[in-house]
Amino acid sequence: MNSKDMQQRMSSDERRTVERLVSAWLEETGRHDSAAAREARTGWERGSLSDRSAEDLATWVTARVTDTAFNEDEGPQTEGPVRITPSDKDTVHGWLRSQGHTV
Repeated sequence: MNSKDMQQRMSSDERRTVERLVSAWLEETGRHDSAAAREARTGWERGSLSDRSAEDLATWVTARVTDTAFNEDEGPQTEGPVRITPSDKDTVHGWLRSQGHTV
């Protein structure tokens, strides 16, 4: 799906969520694996992530959920450079599925 198709199928909030989180993921990936980041960025800019990049994004967004609705007595505070809610994770996973990826 190219960016125009993504815009037509997603609400503006969903689109902003995907764009925000992909941007954060690409930045973090670039610090740890520049080749994987280049591959992912190229796919993102073309409107289609490779299966490897899609799997990496799905794993990253799941591992980085920071807003778990736990209070201090229920669980640890998760710190991160970007706030990611369970709903944000679901939005990214839904977008990946709409791209034909298995999540």
